[in-house]
Amino acid sequence: MTPTENQERAGSGREPSLVDALIPVLTLIALLAASYYLFGDLASQGPNQIALLFCGLVAAGIAYKNGMPWSGLRQATVDGVSSGLTAMFILLSVGALIGTWAMSGTILAMVYYGLKILSPNYFYASSAIICAVVALSIGSSWTVAGTIGIGLMGIAANMGLSPAITAGAVISGAYFGDKASPLSDTVNLATASSGSELFEHIRETLWTSVPSLLLAIILFVLLGAPSDFDATATLAGIEQHYDITLWAFIPLVFVFVLAVLRLPAFVTIFCGALLGGIMAIVLNPDVVISFAADPSLATPLAFLKGVWKALASGYVSDTGAPDIDSLLSRGGMESMLGTVWLIMTALAFGAVVEHAGLLARLVNPILHRARSVGGLVAAVVASCVGANIVTSDQYIAIVLPGRMFRAEFERRGLAPVVLSRAIGDSATVTSPLIPWNSCGAYMAATLGVSALSFAGFAFFCIINPLVTILIAVLGFRMIRVPNPTAAAPFAAANTKNEGRATPLE
Repeated sequence: MTPTENQERAGSGREPSLVDALIPVLTLIALLAASYYLFGDLASQGPNQIALLFCGLVAAGIAYKNGMPWSGLRQATVDGVSSGLTAMFILLSVGALIGTWAMSGTILAMVYYGLKILSPNYFYASSAIICAVVALSIGSSWTVAGTIGIGLMGIAANMGLSPAITAGAVISGAYFGDKASPLSDTVNLATASSGSELFEHIRETLWTSVPSLLLAIILFVLLGAPSDFDATATLAGIEQHYDITLWAFIPLVFVFVLAVLRLPAFVTIFCGALLGGIMAIVLNPDVVISFAADPSLATPLAFLKGVWKALASGYVSDTGAPDIDSLLSRGGMESMLGTVWLIMTALAFGAVVEHAGLLARLVNPILHRARSVGGLVAAVVASCVGANIVTSDQYIAIVLPGRMFRAEFERRGLAPVVLSRAIGDSATVTSPLIPWNSCGAYMAATLGVSALSFAGFAFFCIINPLVTILIAVLGFRMIRVPNPTAAAPFAAANTKNEGRATPLE
């Protein structure tokens, strides 16, 4: 990319130097490392947000030094934060859903029947498989984690199993389905940004996804050591305080039906939260009235207040049984506000870095040094992972490398599906591993385990990028276009789009 093209991409200002690009990124890494060292798991509750804001100001200062106007930086920040509004509202709806499902008994029913059916010996592997099948059916890793994932976390807690490994299993299965389903927005975005065809992309991605999932399942089987866990006492304790019924699964089924019908995720999950409140009134009316804690109200108003309170602030169980109270005291939109704060600051930082051309400045040297096909695919993977770290947004990490590498893949005669597969195998699956990425923040808030704790156990998300690099090095499934020379003029004509996350045509 020439300096003129970089200026065109950024809007105005001089091309940033490599030092310019490195300063905010290295500063962010240093501050985040210090944050986790000083605050541990509490780092995401405020310290990380301060680090991201500070580094955003550093990046803006560098951009201003290079001649970019404050008005453009301000608008880029507004646009960047606006791009995450959907994710923020989904987070809030998940908090509301957890609150009403805890009160209605839906979460407890999942735990109850899960303890009856699932064996602790193969629980991690079973969790990954269940989440993979459901995510493949509905195309949404977030919906799977926010529904089945919550139940599986509760089951693991009652079995005395590791919450970090369980979260890793849930995420592994959920992201396999997310990147292999034609219903997934990330799949459609990867194909659109790289110019490949949807079902060809899905066929090709199975060559890397299936082996990665099988390896992950084997690792989860090995981690599931034989256990003499007896669920009898736990089941009896649940039965003592709640009347467990299959009717409690109605909100869960309802959410999956809406997901299959392709309603927006926020609408799907929030409607599931409202239905959870209705089922709480039907199945546990005394619990709702007690939670409202206002004897002066007539019964209908007490129902309304109890459900409203659970939606906003979450449910607090008071059965006197510590295990049950710990499981059910959770949720509410209020519980997600810290994560929303993290996403806002992360997107603001990422928007400034991208708008100022700093990210493109870091990626271009990688592209130019990729001589072999294996090196080119490795460069795509590295760029996608880097974009997830720097921009904190999965969608930017999909679109930006797709635009930047598309012309080079065409010039070398590689089919667009090779690029879309590499993007899906890296940008999509590594996003939940980054604590300040919107996906990592969502998974941590939803599953109740910090990203640093579960990242090492999300085996599918770790293995999948390595597999896609391996097959490229071996030259396997590196599909070529029938007439490579015909692609060259198109590649040259699209050079101006390198490094810019443009709207999809």
